[in-house]
Amino acid sequence: MATATQSLDEETFQILGDEIGWKIQLVSAEEEDKELLQQFDINLDEEELQDDKDLKPRPPVVTVMGHVDHGKTRLLDTIRKTNVIAREAGGITQRIGAYQVTVDLDGEARKITFLDTPGHEAFTAMRARGAELTDVAILVVAADDGVMPQTVEAINHAQAAKVPIVVAVNKIDVPGANPDKVRGQLTEFGLVPEEYGGDTMFVDISAKQNINVDKLLEAVLLTADAELDLRANPNMDARGATVEARLDKGRGAVATVLVQQGTLHVGDAIVAGTSYGRVRAMLDENGHTMEAAGPSTPVQVLGLTSVPTAGDLFLVASDDRAARQIAEKRQATERAAQLAKRRKVVSLEDFKKKFAESEIDMLNIVIKGDSSGSVEALEDSLMKIEVSDEVGIQVIHRGVGAITQNDVNLATVDKAVIIGFNVRPNRQVADLAEREGVEIKYYSVIYRAIEDIEASLKGMLKPEYEEVVTSHSEIREIFRSSKFGNIAGVMVQDGEVKRGTKCRILRNGVATVNDLEISSLRRFKDDVQSVKEGYEAGINLGTFNDIELGDIIETFEMREVERK
Repeated sequence: MATATQSLDEETFQILGDEIGWKIQLVSAEEEDKELLQQFDINLDEEELQDDKDLKPRPPVVTVMGHVDHGKTRLLDTIRKTNVIAREAGGITQRIGAYQVTVDLDGEARKITFLDTPGHEAFTAMRARGAELTDVAILVVAADDGVMPQTVEAINHAQAAKVPIVVAVNKIDVPGANPDKVRGQLTEFGLVPEEYGGDTMFVDISAKQNINVDKLLEAVLLTADAELDLRANPNMDARGATVEARLDKGRGAVATVLVQQGTLHVGDAIVAGTSYGRVRAMLDENGHTMEAAGPSTPVQVLGLTSVPTAGDLFLVASDDRAARQIAEKRQATERAAQLAKRRKVVSLEDFKKKFAESEIDMLNIVIKGDSSGSVEALEDSLMKIEVSDEVGIQVIHRGVGAITQNDVNLATVDKAVIIGFNVRPNRQVADLAEREGVEIKYYSVIYRAIEDIEASLKGMLKPEYEEVVTSHSEIREIFRSSKFGNIAGVMVQDGEVKRGTKCRILRNGVATVNDLEISSLRRFKDDVQSVKEGYEAGINLGTFNDIELGDIIETFEMREVERK
């Protein structure tokens, strides 16, 4: 028997349908949403059917990406200040997550829209919801520093989204700057400069001294004109995406939206994800009110009843009632989806099954490790695995450091498995992965990862033991003892710490030491067998004394799993 709230699989539904004479067809959430909108005469495929003469040129939407401290923020500030001074001396610029600048190209005033959100988020979080926002990416690389891990990460994100890249070689005024070295390094990643016979535009700039920033903006426009057909119909109901949203104390829900098609007017009834409302006011990036916003224009919208999620698609409904009904039905669908038991996007165990169903022919992997050497070694080893011509491995991103929200977002979009080599996500990221159904596999020995991946490709993965994390404890105090060594005064954050269990030290999300054991456990002066979540305890790790304040002690145990 199945209960009223229980989820059933596809085969069971088909059998039930045949029994009672119904034809059951399973559709994706996107198709269900399209059908819901069609009930209110809203067709999401309208733009594909539009007449060519209705389409008008629109400004390109640009995201600035690059490594930490390579000058992304300084470049954005320089572009913004130059424009503010040019248009309105003394104007106060409000950072709304997106803004427009005007560039003079061959005597013609052209606009560019900049997304001022974290670069990777502009791709992954929004791609995950079907909002292809960015048209062109500016990759900022410091001339004195060269290509760094986050530079590679930025290139991976942009290439995964199939977005043209313009490279800004920054800090050319700094001693030791070597722009030619940067050009040479980037050719390894497929970004070949025009002067080397490639098709990527490189511009040497100094954001601090405002050198060649105008040439960079011209390069963005030239790249957009050469590679993209940026046109939209301004004479239809507006639709686009939410760039960011927040709850303002005085104004309620405030959403920054980017109009992609049509024109948004004050008074329009809009729906953004599960939020709805009427546009009471629209503001540009300088806080000035607007009556209408055309394609590629970013605006702050006031009037929504709740805060939408960044990346939610927004559209104009015929009236308030239709907007409310669409939002309420979406809320009900979302609630039902959360109640249903979440299935993994793809796991190593069911990879062979997915492949047989032709859902997947390539196992996408995101690799994160504690050092670039181990990541490269693991990637090289995985790429050498050969099973057959019909199935393969694709490493869509690799990086050094803890598993982040961006990694989970990328894995969600590209149906990937995340491999953590001596690294761990924090609790929020782990919760997000669980919500999104992304599997994260943890390894500390390379050959185990290789064996698992190879076995999954052959459809022979039969786990016998599984590592189960039982608790996390944060070190709040360290007590020195001549007899016992260092004793960690901890607060148990979750689970239950037991004496004698295996544990590891996590420092900034990276596992520094794996094979430790809790040799003694105390509550005040009493020896105890276990300490539960929310309580303080004293932990001694035997002869191991390399602990620091803020470290996390993660305990785990190996549990036997039935063979499948």
